[in-house]
Amino acid sequence: MTKIAIIEDDPTISQMYRLKFEADGFDVRMAGNGKIGVELVKTFKPDIILLDIQMPEMDGAEALKHIRADSHSKDTPVIILTNLGEEEAPSEMRSLGISSYIVKANNTPRQVVTHVKEIESRE
Repeated sequence: MTKIAIIEDDPTISQMYRLKFEADGFDVRMAGNGKIGVELVKTFKPDIILLDIQMPEMDGAEALKHIRADSHSKDTPVIILTNLGEEEAPSEMRSLGISSYIVKANNTPRQVVTHVKEIESRE
């Protein structure tokens, strides 16, 4: 079973994605900010990470630095899932290696699941 970590500060949005992924057979864990997300990645060891950018305590860019610094998650596919346009994202995120960039407002949860499955099949 593929393990997905959703690091997102909006509980309604993360719950919506969790339900959709679980319905498709994924094992899902959620974190409400980047700091908790970094700890979740260490303990849960997900196969794919969905990461928001704008969050309290630790934003997505900072969380991604910590995720990439850990030997267990340095190569884990990370999908940025945000409402920021790609040009608004912190530039260092690209250099830290992301698999994909999805704008939440432009994609349904079904489309996000399909996209994750495509990335999963490439790994």
